Amino acid sequence: MSEATIPLADAKSLLTLFGTRDQHLRKIRDALGVSVSGRDDRIHIEGQDEAVAHATEVFEQLKVLAGRYGTVSPEEVANVLAQVTGKSLEVEHAAIELQSAGKPIRPRTAGQARYVQAIAEHDLVFCIGPAGTGKTYLAVAMAVQALKQEIIRKIVLVRPAVEAGESLGFLPGDLQAKINPYLRPLLDALREMMDYDQIRRYTEQDMIEMIPLAYMRGRTLNEAFVILDEAQNTTVAQMKMFLTRMGLGTKMVVSGDTTQVDLPAHTRNGLIDATQRLRDIEGFCQVTLDNKDIVRHKLVQAIVQAYEESEEPRKRR
Repeated sequence: MSEATIPLADAKSLLTLFGTRDQHLRKIRDALGVSVSGRDDRIHIEGQDEAVAHATEVFEQLKVLAGRYGTVSPEEVANVLAQVTGKSLEVEHAAIELQSAGKPIRPRTAGQARYVQAIAEHDLVFCIGPAGTGKTYLAVAMAVQALKQEIIRKIVLVRPAVEAGESLGFLPGDLQAKINPYLRPLLDALREMMDYDQIRRYTEQDMIEMIPLAYMRGRTLNEAFVILDEAQNTTVAQMKMFLTRMGLGTKMVVSGDTTQVDLPAHTRNGLIDATQRLRDIEGFCQVTLDNKDIVRHKLVQAIVQAYEESEEPRKRR
């Protein structure tokens, strides 16, 4: 057993580090198994040697953040704990002002929280990550929120019409019937946030539009929230055409999984090309998600990992 004492500037610093109703203090105690108390502008820690050392490092880092920004968020506490201990922690991130099945929609991982924040703060966001990381779902949620808050006038959901490794052949019906299979994943996400009648009404009023990428040519979209899904299946020319549709007051989110490309062999990938070209442009932000951000069935994370491990030897050849 050991103990440590951390001096603070004043009593206000103690309140900042412990959080509202001691929420930060409880998180640190639970994560490290230490006893922590505050008195006379000091933090006193008791516990096992390693746990006390970790807790001391956590509070020292939080002191720096508090001195720099004047406050400490739950996400910052979790990030510091994860950095010091090497273990990721569940964090309750701020909710998007929407609900699905009566529950608020919120990022469930630190990576997803970065993604949502990037969308809020930038007009052009690229998100690259494996299946199940919420790339499409969270982008649609942010778009619906912006529409309901009247920040934008319409939502445009876009997908390249590329078949996933198999020929679907001739599809009967009118244009909408032909393109519906390609746009179904976007519609599924939309239906979790809006009821059918509302979607139909917004669609009839041209406030929600779902179209294949090819039909974007020649348009300028003002005051819109535009989402390009499955962007790994765009060519360089298609990506350039899409990005230059951006008008005044418009926000664009481009998402894709570079491990699931269905373009013809030797075709330069528009998503990868764009991330390299745009990385130094002001207003552009790229977020990369990984296996830790997968929030589907727990087996999906294991499946993605298995495929990555089997492909790694081939990359090294």
